[in-house]
Amino acid sequence: MKGIHRQSSLLSALVRNEIVATEKAGSIFSESQRQKISIISYLVNIEKTSPNIIAQTLSKSFGFSYVDLKQIDLNILPDGLRNEKLISKHNALPLYLRGGILHVAVSDPTNIDAIEEFQFNTGYSTEVVIADEISLREVIEKILEDENSALDITDLDQDELGDLDVEDDKKDEEASSGADDAPIVVYINKILLDAIKKGASDLHFEPFEHKFRIRFRVDGILTEVASPPVNLSSRMTARLKVMSKLDIAERRLPQDGRIKLAISKKKSIDFRVSTLPTMWGEKVVMRILDSSSAKLGIDILGYEDEQKALYLDALSKPQGMILVTGPTGSGKTVSLYTGLNILNTEERNISTAEDPVEINLEGVNQVQINNKAGLDFSSALRSFLRQDPDIVMVGEIRDLETAEIAIKAAQTGHLVLSTLHTNSAAETLTRLLNMGVPSYNVASSVTLIIAQRLARRLCNHCKVEDDISEHALLEFGFAENEVANLTIYKAVGCDECTKGYKGRVGIYEVMKISQDTASIIMDGGTSLDIAKQARTEGFKNLRQSALLKAKSGVTSLSEVSRVTA
Repeated sequence: MKGIHRQSSLLSALVRNEIVATEKAGSIFSESQRQKISIISYLVNIEKTSPNIIAQTLSKSFGFSYVDLKQIDLNILPDGLRNEKLISKHNALPLYLRGGILHVAVSDPTNIDAIEEFQFNTGYSTEVVIADEISLREVIEKILEDENSALDITDLDQDELGDLDVEDDKKDEEASSGADDAPIVVYINKILLDAIKKGASDLHFEPFEHKFRIRFRVDGILTEVASPPVNLSSRMTARLKVMSKLDIAERRLPQDGRIKLAISKKKSIDFRVSTLPTMWGEKVVMRILDSSSAKLGIDILGYEDEQKALYLDALSKPQGMILVTGPTGSGKTVSLYTGLNILNTEERNISTAEDPVEINLEGVNQVQINNKAGLDFSSALRSFLRQDPDIVMVGEIRDLETAEIAIKAAQTGHLVLSTLHTNSAAETLTRLLNMGVPSYNVASSVTLIIAQRLARRLCNHCKVEDDISEHALLEFGFAENEVANLTIYKAVGCDECTKGYKGRVGIYEVMKISQDTASIIMDGGTSLDIAKQARTEGFKNLRQSALLKAKSGVTSLSEVSRVTA
């Protein structure tokens, strides 16, 4: 009876959206029940209704994100969370694990049993994304064909860790000369896999006089995870440098390298490695380069509906400049890559200048900045303009020369995306003016500015209602008509999370440069003048956007204060 009710509600949604004619709804329902197939399967296979139209309609009706599986790289699917039995049983596929939340693709949003079983079997909170029936079926068939050859990293034990491969690993006699180094190899591999499984973004290996500390950055917060004997620090650092193809004999200067760790026959993880000489040895910091983050899709990032609409509108324009601003680690690269993936079609020539290139984007011409060789942002940008570009991405505008070339490109028929390090959207405009860019160039070229932060998500398993006074809510920034019946949650902490939080969500302020704002820029207005004008146009600043997340129970007020102080 429960399944019949769910199918009925699904059919009703399709009737309301005029995908199914009212007069045919009854016969479709009865025939699908007689043939023991779902409403969606019946519509796609018998009625020949477009599966893509069905999926997008259900996505809007039930409030779930839509995903185009043709744009998903199958190599980034979470190998360790695939359960062949559940996938086959429910026609559902785990797509990615982001911020401790497993996103599962289904064609039927009423298939609650699938979500509950995946949540129970994986131990992760789950969220639904909608995919079309045909594409989902084809991807699942392909996945299941190769399932037996995939390596599940969640099942790796100590004996298997030594078999992990580092691509092009050139063994160095000094660092890996004998059996004594085998335990170091095993331990390093275990640390790297633990970091991947915990969703860490960075690993820190830190030598001190009497201690050697290893920390992971999870959800933006550093936590100590191990403290090996201090006398092993040099051997562990040497092993990491060998894996990164760095000079192990050079201990006086910083070095940068990369590791490509093959964890299965089909999947590998990239690490960006940086070494730094300190008082008591070399500190090593590793950034995990998550290729899946580049393919998340704009619906996953946390934009409010009107903010998303502004970003998509700016991306659809043939020329202009989109600037993303925020501190290091605020998710600027993910926002830019998401935009590039939307634009990345056969008809467009896209070039990027990055320092460093973190994630490979197929179909995009990515250039690694090399200052020692004279290849900086400005010289790369000049070359792009001689290469018949449609879209250009500059990793960061650091100086007047780069800014002027980027603005020239935006004014001559190119769409330019870039980043700046400022605290707010309004300050980004005054930063360009302070660099020496003429106000008329800023006003005529910049079309959209996105300022962003990342806030930790409250754990759904343990969050509790926060007892906070109406006066305090007003001081936080809530309106008087909101506080009377407002429910706010706070972090507690449980086995499922880290101190009450699990995953992160983007907090954004998205400012469109209107004619009125352009006039203020031309008249020499300050960032305060620009922000005031933006507010009259309905602009939400970072604080207001963060309060919306707290109001919806996604994050806490303490986290709002932390990221928008």
